Amino acid sequence: MDIMTERFEVATRLQQALSANEALFGSYRNTDGEPAIQFSGVHHLYKQVNGKPLVRPAWYFDTAVQGEGITDITTHFIDLAQWFVGNESISGDRADAVVTGARQWPTKIPLNILATITGLSEFPANVRRNVRDGALDYLCNANIRFTLRGLPVEIDSVWNLAIPEGGGDTHYCILRGTRADIVVDQGPETGFETRLRVIPVDASDAFNNVLTRALSDMQSEFPGVNHEATGTAYEIVIPTAMRHGHEARFADVLNRFLEYVDSGTWPAELGPQLVAKYSLLANARELSHR
Repeated sequence: MDIMTERFEVATRLQQALSANEALFGSYRNTDGEPAIQFSGVHHLYKQVNGKPLVRPAWYFDTAVQGEGITDITTHFIDLAQWFVGNESISGDRADAVVTGARQWPTKIPLNILATITGLSEFPANVRRNVRDGALDYLCNANIRFTLRGLPVEIDSVWNLAIPEGGGDTHYCILRGTRADIVVDQGPETGFETRLRVIPVDASDAFNNVLTRALSDMQSEFPGVNHEATGTAYEIVIPTAMRHGHEARFADVLNRFLEYVDSGTWPAELGPQLVAKYSLLANARELSHR
């Protein structure tokens, strides 16, 4: 079992639950040339944690050790796509999961920025092979396109150098449905806190009633969750008490793991999904180097 924390983020949990409601979401829209499921995220190599610069070891920038960007953040996005589509067994080497496109590109890290991040005064010997024109070409950015049980999925994962003043990491995920799109985003316009919106294909009182019933039925798992209209869309209002922060999700994963251990029973889909996920990533990495 790998540590997939995003399944425990409250906005993402609600996104998954709402997309499973056929009266609200319908089925995945796969007719307009756009991905049925689409992710994008921006992270930063230099950041401050608890008021101090985050120090990364020199080997972090050696892709032969740390790995390349196409098998980093993308792991979490593929895991969410599997969760959204359903828990049936998925085989990574069959037509259930097929890579249709993959590419990678570097972020250039000047020596002064690398020195700030690592505390080193020169490029480490193990990364000098990737230094060009006084900057390290760090292969950390990726785009993957694939089909998951026939549904097109696209992932963009980018690492910028440093968080701009007043900025932060960003996240975007849209599930396109025949009755509504369900969007989780995090960025400057949300104060860098996750926001969940439901955008109906046909905004009407009838759709509002469907959404009201759906949220009412979820109160035992998501107490106090409500919605408010924002133009032709609806923002899902999530109580502050349900937002536990990123670090708490590691404890959530551990607790889930211990529940499986204590019960002596593992989900039947866990193994096949692990194989599918990492087979897909391996295929994407290979394709990106062609």
